Amino acid sequence: MKKVLVTGGLGFIGSHTAVELLSRGYEVVLADNLANTNAAVLDGIAAIAGKRPTWANVDLADQVACRALLEGHSDLAGIIHFAAYKAVGESVQKPLAYYRNNFGSLLNLLDFTAAHPACRLIFSSSCTVYGQADTLPIREDAPVKPAESPYGNTKQVGEEILRDGARAHGFRAIALRYFNPIGAHPSARIGELPLGVPQNLVPFITQSAAGLRGPLKVFGNDYPTRDGTCIRDYIHVVDVALAHIYALERLLSGKGSDPVEVFNLGTGTGSTVLEVIAAFERATGGKLQWEWAPRRPGDVVAAYANTEKAAAGLGWRAERTLDQCMADAWRWQRTLPAK
Repeated sequence: MKKVLVTGGLGFIGSHTAVELLSRGYEVVLADNLANTNAAVLDGIAAIAGKRPTWANVDLADQVACRALLEGHSDLAGIIHFAAYKAVGESVQKPLAYYRNNFGSLLNLLDFTAAHPACRLIFSSSCTVYGQADTLPIREDAPVKPAESPYGNTKQVGEEILRDGARAHGFRAIALRYFNPIGAHPSARIGELPLGVPQNLVPFITQSAAGLRGPLKVFGNDYPTRDGTCIRDYIHVVDVALAHIYALERLLSGKGSDPVEVFNLGTGTGSTVLEVIAAFERATGGKLQWEWAPRRPGDVVAAYANTEKAAAGLGWRAERTLDQCMADAWRWQRTLPAK
C-alpha cells in the first residue's frame, strides 16, 4: 500500500478525501491540530471507510513538530496539503495570522519534498488567485491578478513557492484551484463543521435553518449580476475529494508535462446567492429566513470555472448537482444534535 499524508485531514475536504483514499487501499496518515474541526470526525471517516487512519495532532506551521511527524513517515508516496486558514473575510481582519499559518505549513512540508523528491504533493489552491477575472468561465491560463484578500494572496504566493521549489529541488506537484466546495458525505457521517460562526455561505444557511443562527445575511444586492448578488461555482465536496485521487494517480504514474501543473475544480456553472437559497428550499421543502446586508470587502462579483483541462488531464468532471449539495448539507446538519 502506498502511504499518503493528508494535512488538515479532519477538516471538511480533507476528511472526504481520506475516505476516498482508504476505499482505494491507500495507507492514510492524517495531520490536524483541530483549529477548525474536532476529533470526532475520525469516527465518521472510520465508519464510512471501514478502517481507521492514523492521526497526528500537530501544528504543521511549527517547524520542529512538522519535521518530527515527517521523519516518522519518510516512506510517504504523496502529501495532500489542505491545512490552511481559508476564510476571505477573516483574512482581511487577521492577515498576519493567515500569512504565518498558510506559508509556514507549506514551507515546512516542502522542506521534506525537497529532501524526498519522489514524494508527490497536491496543493489546495483556490479560484481566488484569479481575482475578478476578465472572462468567464475562467480558464487556468487566465491572468493571476492582485489578490482581493490576504487569503487569496496566500494561495497565489503558495503556487509561486511550489514552482520555485520544484525547479530547484526536482519534486513534482499539482495545484488544484477549488471554486466553492459545499455539501456533505451522503451518509451524513462527515460534513462541514466550522467552529464558531460559519465564514462560508452554505453552513450558515443550514445553521440558520436549524435555528442556531439568526436570518442569513446576503452581502450586497447591487452587483452587476442577474439578481444583484455574487455568483460562485458551487461543487459537491465528494466530487472535490475524487479529483484529488485522480490528481494523485496522475503524479504517481509520472504523467504531466510540467513539474507543477494547475487544474480548476468546479462545475462550470455559476450560481447567485439567491439561487443557492432557492436550491436549499427546493431540496428541503422549507423556507429560509434571510436579509440584505452591505457588501463585504474582498468579495469578487463572479467566478466560475472552465473545467476542460481537468477533464482532459485528470479524466475528472463534477457529477453532483446543486440540489444534491444542499440536500446532503441539510441531512448532515440534522444529524449534528445526535452527534
